Parts: sequence; C-alpha cells; structure tokens
Amino acid sequence: MKRVVIIGAGLGGLSAAISLAARGFEVIVLEQQAEAGGKLQRMERNGYRFDRGPSTITMPHVFHRLFSSVGRQLADYVRLERLEPSTRNLFADGHAVDFTSDLTAMEEQIARYSPKDARMYRSFMTESKRLYDTSESLFLNRLLHHWRAKADMRLLAGLLSVRPTTNYQSLLSRYFTHPNTLAMLGRYATYVGSSPYQAPAIFAMLPYLEQQLGVYSVRDGTYELVAAMRKLAEELGVLFHFGCKVTSINSSKGRVTGVSSDCGDYSAELVIANGDVLSAASQLLTERQRPSLRDRRMKKLEPSLSGYAMVAGVRKVYDQLLHHTVFFPEGYGSEFDDIFRRKRLPTEPAIYVCHSGHSQTGMAPEGCSNLFLLANAPYVTEENRHMLTGEDYGERLLLQLERAGLQGLTALLDYKQIYTPVQLEADTSAYRGGIYGISSNSARQTFFRPSNRGDLDGLWFVGGTTHPGGGTPLVTLSGMLVADAISS
Repeated sequence: MKRVVIIGAGLGGLSAAISLAARGFEVIVLEQQAEAGGKLQRMERNGYRFDRGPSTITMPHVFHRLFSSVGRQLADYVRLERLEPSTRNLFADGHAVDFTSDLTAMEEQIARYSPKDARMYRSFMTESKRLYDTSESLFLNRLLHHWRAKADMRLLAGLLSVRPTTNYQSLLSRYFTHPNTLAMLGRYATYVGSSPYQAPAIFAMLPYLEQQLGVYSVRDGTYELVAAMRKLAEELGVLFHFGCKVTSINSSKGRVTGVSSDCGDYSAELVIANGDVLSAASQLLTERQRPSLRDRRMKKLEPSLSGYAMVAGVRKVYDQLLHHTVFFPEGYGSEFDDIFRRKRLPTEPAIYVCHSGHSQTGMAPEGCSNLFLLANAPYVTEENRHMLTGEDYGERLLLQLERAGLQGLTALLDYKQIYTPVQLEADTSAYRGGIYGISSNSARQTFFRPSNRGDLDGLWFVGGTTHPGGGTPLVTLSGMLVADAISS
C-alpha cells in the first residue's frame, strides 16, 4: 500500500484524500490550521454562525461526482439548495437587478435602466453558454501536465475559439453600454481573482455557469460541505493531523521521500501539496528541487487579488439583503487600478454581503443578521503590508454600506471581526495573500498555469494556483484529477 502525505486540508486536499483512500492508498493529511477547510472556516460567536471564506457554491455536479465516485451519495452527508434568485445587485443610481435563470425577468430588470442592454442580454448568454460548454469539454476535466495533452489539436482549436487575445471587458462592450450592466457582469472576473479589463474573454462563461446552472447554499452553512468531505475521508481511513505545519518536502535522487513538519517527519512515496503552488515552492522546496519554478520565474507571476473581510452580527434584518448581495459604487472600474496598479485598498469598492440567515434558519438570534462582508483588496507587498492590517478600512466599509441603505449598521453591531489579506497569508500560506493563487490577468496565466505535477517524481499540486483554477468546485476538481493521474 502506497503512502500519500497531503499538505493542507482545503477542498482540493480533501477531494484528493477521498479519491486516493477509496483506491487503497494510505493517506495522511497534515494541516497547519486547527480545522479542515483551508480558506473556508466556521466561526460561532454570541449566537451568530459565520462562514469565513467562500460562500457561493456553483457546479454542484462536481461535489456529487466526488461522492458518487466512492460509492456514496452527497445528500446523505450535506444538503445543497438552489437559490432563486441568486444574487441581488444594487447600484448607486438606485436600480437593482436580481440574478435569476428566468431570461425574461432578467431582460425586464435591465430594461428599467437600459432597453438597449436588455435586448442584447439573450445574445450574450448564448455566447456565455458556448464558452462554458467549450471549457467544460476541453479544459476543465483534464490535466494539462504533459506536453502530449497540451499538443492535442482539439485543445488548440478550442483555445482559439474562446477568444484568448480579447479581454473580458472588451467582449462585454460588444453587447452592453450601460455602466450598471458592465459592472454587474464585469465583476465575474473577480471570481478568478482578476480584473475584467485584463482577464481573457473566456470568463464570460461565468454568467451562464452561475445564472443558468445555479448558485447553491449549503444547509446549516457552507462549512458543512467541508465537514461532509472530512467525514467521508475519515470513513475511508484518512488520518488527519491538525496544527501541524510542514517545513520541507524531502527528496532523494529526484524523488520525494516524505515531509518534515513541526510535529515530526513523515515518509511517503507520494506528496500532494494542497494550497498555493508558489508558497509551497518557495517555502518547502529548494530551487534545485523545483527547476521549472525558479525564483526569477515566480517573481514574474502576478498574484490574484486578495480580500478585506469582516464578519458582523447585527441586531436587525435588512429587507435589501438576499443571501448574496453586491453594492456597487459609482465609477466601479476604478477599484481595479487601485488593486493591481497602485497596490492599495480601493477608495470606494464594490462590497459583497453574504447574509446566509436569509435562507437558513438558526444562523443568528431572532431578528438579527449574520453578515459576511468582503471588499476586493490588493495582494500583499512589503510596501502595503502595514496598510492592509488596520481596522480603519473596516469602519469605512460599514459607513459606505450605511450610505447605500443599510441604516444603523454600525450602531446595531453585536459583534464584528475583521480578516485582512495579511492574516489570510499567515493562516493559509496563500502566496502574498492572494485568494485565488495567481491572477488570470493574461492569457498566459489563464491557460498555462503552473503544472499539477512537480519537478520531483511523486510530487503533485492541487488548488487554485494550478489547473483548472480557483473557486470551490475547481479546486475540488483539481484534487480528483490529480488522484486519477496518480492512479492511472
């Protein structure tokens, strides 16, 4: 029986652990945090339950596939429930659009501020579906860790068909002209840690993925998905060690031999690093162990945006809020200059609010709200590190939300806690605090991400920096694909 050590108990590490344990591998998972989940963690304070981290679940078929692949049913462990409508978009001019799969309802909402944009919506969604179908069939469900896979003529033809040299904002501008439409659809680029002005047009697939295939909540909170995956892994014999930080990946004659950690050494024939490839490469491997990821190459890779987050327990329920709500400021696009060019916190960002208590009972005391607030932020540099650690920005976000209609928010706070990019970097070893690993602000970083296969024999990577990319379903898929490759 081959032993596998998995570094990190995020969704990618959990899915790899489940898949390999079911195939007879001895699997040990070492996690530096106190609980599984990676960037997705649960907090319970003063009667409020919060999910800190990913809160939007899409592509439920990935999670169903993971459980069914080992002879189990997802519904026996956790319940996913479709949200309809899924997300409310609130604009500075007073208009609102609730994302829904009903195309006519979408047209009617958009027509209230732009009849021209409303007439183009179905055509855009047809293009969005085409891009999603191409990605699903050619890119998402296969590893690209070997030159033969990359040289596949179908893959090359598919790459050309998804407009690799056109940026997302340019594609949107072919269909729409009103700032509201461009803002609410352009924001999808942030789902992959990027700017709509730089990310390739392939990400126009995300509106179809979310609005037509659906956004799901998790019964009793998103963290229940992590708990379900951990439970399944333990049933299959996976051993977990928490509070255990790996300090190096060990090798001999070009092959991994195990890892060293602050809780001991573990020998293994296979090592899977779940988390940020760049952090793992720079912190756990020597340059000699990673010739394809030398320091000079890593410095050329742009990290994804980060996030400035806050959890807030509030003694009020706001009618404006759905489970997911986004408040857009005037001049929305300026935040991307702040984030990627100036490397500073945006002056007036779009603010995402998750109120899971809207669709879940028991998440807050009666008449109260459990809010998770998130504003996009720059990745961490030595110059901005101090700026990203302060609480003042959180106060500014609360005041901005009050001006946008959440009256009395600050005065009605029962509990609040901020979570900065610097804390994210420290807790999860996210490279420079980037939420999604590297950005997708270029075709190269989108389509030619660091390989899932390391330079050492027996070393593999799963997570958002590598293929197929960031986001809860894709990192879960990366763990499954790596397990398939190891087992083949």
